[in-house]
Amino acid sequence: MNQNLPFLHPGRVEKLDDALARRILVLDGAMGTMLQQHELDETGYRGERFACGCDMQHAHDHAGEHADARGCERDLKGDNDLLSLTHPEIIRDIHAAYLDAGADFVETNTFNSTSISQADYALQHLVHELNREGARLARAACDTAEAKTPDRPRFAIGVLGPTSRTASLSPDVNNPGFRNVDFDELENAYADATRGLVEGGADIVMVETIFDTLNAKAALSGIARVFDELGGRLPIMISGTITDRSGRTLSGQTAEAFWYSVAHARPLSIGLNCALGAKDLRQHIEALARVADCAVSAHPNAGLPNALGGYDETPEEMARTLGEFARDGLLNIVGGCCGTTPAHIAAIAEAVRDVLPRGLPSTRFKAA
Repeated sequence: MNQNLPFLHPGRVEKLDDALARRILVLDGAMGTMLQQHELDETGYRGERFACGCDMQHAHDHAGEHADARGCERDLKGDNDLLSLTHPEIIRDIHAAYLDAGADFVETNTFNSTSISQADYALQHLVHELNREGARLARAACDTAEAKTPDRPRFAIGVLGPTSRTASLSPDVNNPGFRNVDFDELENAYADATRGLVEGGADIVMVETIFDTLNAKAALSGIARVFDELGGRLPIMISGTITDRSGRTLSGQTAEAFWYSVAHARPLSIGLNCALGAKDLRQHIEALARVADCAVSAHPNAGLPNALGGYDETPEEMARTLGEFARDGLLNIVGGCCGTTPAHIAAIAEAVRDVLPRGLPSTRFKAA
C-alpha cells in the first residue's frame, strides 16, 4: 500500500482523524436484519427494472444478451445488494435510521457486490453500478444528517465483503488441494468493486467479515492497485471474523496473528465483527488492543444465533457489554452486526457517549 499517495478527500480525513482522537465513534448495525423486515418477494427484489419476461427490454439489463436468459431464469430474491438499484428508498431509509440512532458511520449496501458473489445471480456486469450507487446512497444519507448537525461529520464506509469463495481452503473435502478461486481472480474482483465505491463517494473502504486472510490480502492488493491508478487513497478499515469459540478465523489464525498478517496495509482501524456476540468476542478484542498501532473496532452480532437462526440479545444487554469494553480502554469504533437494529445502535451510542477512546499510538492518518 503506497502510503505516500495523497488522500482523495483530505478535508474529510482530517475530520475523521479529529473525531477519532476525541471520542469513540459509532458504526451502524445490520443491513440484512433491517431488509428482512420488509419481507420482499421475488417481484419485490426485481422491482420495475428487472421485472422479467424475455420479450421485455429489461432482460437486457441483467441477462446480457437477450438470447441468454440466465438472469431471467435465476431467482434474484436474496440479492440484498440489488435493492440499491431496485428500491433505493429502502436503503436510504435504513441509512437514515442508523444515523438518527447515533451512528457516525454507515456502511454501503455492497457486502456481496463483487463479480464472484454476483455470479450466483448472473449479475456480474452490474458490479460497478452496485458499488457506485451503494456508495452514493450512503454518502447522501451522511450529507443529510450533517445538514442537521453541522458540527458532527458522518462518514460513508465502502464495504468489501469476503465473497462466497475462499482462496485458502478447498470446498471439496475429498480433494484438499482444490481451489475454486485464486488470488488474481479475487484481486481483480475487489479492484472492480473498489472503483465503484470510490466513484460513488465513499469516504473509507472497509474489508470486512474476513474469514480467510488470503482473501483479505487479495482485497488489499486490489485496493492498492486502484489507489495507484487514481493517484490518491482513502483510509482503510479491516475487520476479521473469529468463526467460533476456538478463537481463530476459518483459515486458522488467532486475532493477533491476523493483525500481523494485514498490518502492512497500515489501516485506519483493525477489528472484528460477526460470528460471535460481544461477550465471546471480548478476549479477541483485547488481543488486538494490545498489539495494534491503529484504531480498534468491534461490531459483534446480537448474541449467538438461536435455534431458528435469529438473534436474541437486547439493545440493553449488548450496550452493557460493549460499554464495559469501552470503559476498559479497548475501543475506538463500535457498532453492531447480524441481528442488530437502530435500537441496538442507539443504546450502544449512549453507553459509550462519555467514555474516552482507546489511546492511539500514531498520528499517521493526519490529512496534512
